[in-house]
Amino acid sequence: MKKIALLLASLGSLAAVQPAAAQTVVKIGFAGPLTGPIAHIGKDEEYATRMALDDANAKGVVINGQKVRFELMSEDDQADPRQATIVAQRIADAGAKGVVGHVTSGAAIPAAMIYEQAGIPAITPSATNPKLTQQGYKTAYRVIANDFQQGEAMAKYAATVLKAKTIAIVDDRTAYGQGLGDTLAENLKKFGVQVVAREYTNDKAVDFTALLTRIKSKQPDAIFYGGMDAQGAPMLKQIKQLGLNVKFLSGDGVCTSEMLKLAAEALSPNVYCTQAGIPAEKMPGGTEFKTRFKKTFNVDVQLYAPYAYDSANMLIEAMKLANSVEPAKYLPQLQKVTLKGVTGTVAFDTKGDNKNGGITLNQFGNGKWQVLN
Repeated sequence: MKKIALLLASLGSLAAVQPAAAQTVVKIGFAGPLTGPIAHIGKDEEYATRMALDDANAKGVVINGQKVRFELMSEDDQADPRQATIVAQRIADAGAKGVVGHVTSGAAIPAAMIYEQAGIPAITPSATNPKLTQQGYKTAYRVIANDFQQGEAMAKYAATVLKAKTIAIVDDRTAYGQGLGDTLAENLKKFGVQVVAREYTNDKAVDFTALLTRIKSKQPDAIFYGGMDAQGAPMLKQIKQLGLNVKFLSGDGVCTSEMLKLAAEALSPNVYCTQAGIPAEKMPGGTEFKTRFKKTFNVDVQLYAPYAYDSANMLIEAMKLANSVEPAKYLPQLQKVTLKGVTGTVAFDTKGDNKNGGITLNQFGNGKWQVLN
């Protein structure tokens, strides 16, 4: 009996020093503006990506017989096209197996070529310019609706509900802002609405007095701005200062909680915005997500955090379906994944767009964005 006891004790000692089960570390890249005037948008999506990876790690994901631990690699592209390609190459060189991003269209479009060359899938939660998925790249995907849908929705509302006959369009010359302005202008033709002015600014400007003065002489019924809240807020304030009695229309770049803070007293029921996607309150998991997001990061969801969360999970689900974390093996599975996500059902078409992207119209009222549809 003593010999048996000694043998069992020896086996126990050997087990104690055996290494833990093999674990595969999988790096997932995130790219977006983490500094600068729209850093709040970038951090919003970065936090959500981190949450998705943490959730997957907590549940325990086993792929090809090995437990996987996901690690986030965050890079700041500053919403700058040139910086975006540098960041994309850095992510590729680091051996990332997938990417959530980029946040803006101006960054996502040039970065897409880098990911295509590296064979790494990149899913954007928020880059809405249609060109992103029209380049023919097999690695470019989008979970959000695109600008064609936004432009059509805003044009229809402006013409049929607001009864606008004339509109002035201003954009910030980014791929996002200009793309949104172009699609709106194209769709306005269908409804017989005249574009009486087409003005341009940039995504660093804060003084719009000169271009607004030119627009004032045209006496439009509405002004549409294609760009982000960092410029939309001061523009709206200057519209009020110049006494322009117009409807102010914009896209999802100003449909943020930050816009409510930045524009403050300049906001009124004459302010409208479209949002690619649907509000969190109408998402299957939106309300719970917002609560958990606030508890985890001590900040409110800005805009597209739920879409970033689903983007990360689409990558993970494709890996599980392929039983591989290698991009070459799981990339084809992205076309087959159907995810019941926070935002709803996510599934990609042959171009890489979400088959179920939606558009929401919002109007300012009672201190917040109120959903119109």
